[in-house]
Amino acid sequence: MDKKQLICIVGATAVGKTSLAIQLAHYFNTVIISADSRQFYKELNIGTAKPNALEMDGIIHYFIDNQSITQNYSVGEYEKDALSLLDNLFQKYDTIVAVGGSGLYVRALCDGLDEFPEIDADIRPQLQKELEEKGLSYLTNLLKELDFDYYQEVDLQNTQRVLRAVEVCIGTKKTYSSFRKGKKKERPFQIIKIGLTLPREILYQKIDARMDLMIEQGLEKEATDLLPFAAHNALKTVGYQEIFDFLENKYDWNECVRLLKRNSRRYAKRQITWFGADNEITWFEPNDLEKIINFIEKK
Repeated sequence: MDKKQLICIVGATAVGKTSLAIQLAHYFNTVIISADSRQFYKELNIGTAKPNALEMDGIIHYFIDNQSITQNYSVGEYEKDALSLLDNLFQKYDTIVAVGGSGLYVRALCDGLDEFPEIDADIRPQLQKELEEKGLSYLTNLLKELDFDYYQEVDLQNTQRVLRAVEVCIGTKKTYSSFRKGKKKERPFQIIKIGLTLPREILYQKIDARMDLMIEQGLEKEATDLLPFAAHNALKTVGYQEIFDFLENKYDWNECVRLLKRNSRRYAKRQITWFGADNEITWFEPNDLEKIINFIEKK
């Protein structure tokens, strides 16, 4: 095979992306690049469903445990680092597998980041002040008014992304979405996007079961240990934020578990919306390994 291929596995949380990626990596005798924005961090394990050594099954994974929660790692830095790494890896491998449910990071890897105009520097401090005084719900409601399309897609618990979108809307007097339809950047390799899907009811059962397993594995202790870093973007997300609120006595443990499951299902719904808008994705069920391999080999 002369052409270089990046097989990109996407889909909702708990759908089975990691398992398929590892099977494909074995079949093509290759490595895996993660496009999961929370698995970068060494300190985040249980709450991110990070594959352990046994699950990795001898496959080398990149962009897992490559950062510390004490630092920020932007999507722009990820794009630059991932492309540089791919340049080196493609000298050894004809096919590489990428996997992740973080739509923005998948987009950065495959298509490049959208370019935004400069925004008045006074807007962000004002929004930060309103966030502190009125809470995240104030900003999410503002985003709903300013850009309903992006409101339906974005992880509404990701403070940084909500803040950035509102900042762009106010600063440009245009929707944030209008800047996200820019020209794709050419990549020096073929990209094959594989989406995994399951009937909604089955997916939600898997999400609930995964959350039960995370709790059994010690999610509460992991979140407690991470409490000093609660302001970090990676922790303002499903799986950690609910436990932080529990630790601050905002509700009891039963309510915490209910919210963990509910918010995980809501996050999955947003992932499905995001990836569903990408017409370059071909969809399969997670167990369709043979069909997926045949599809890739015909490309």
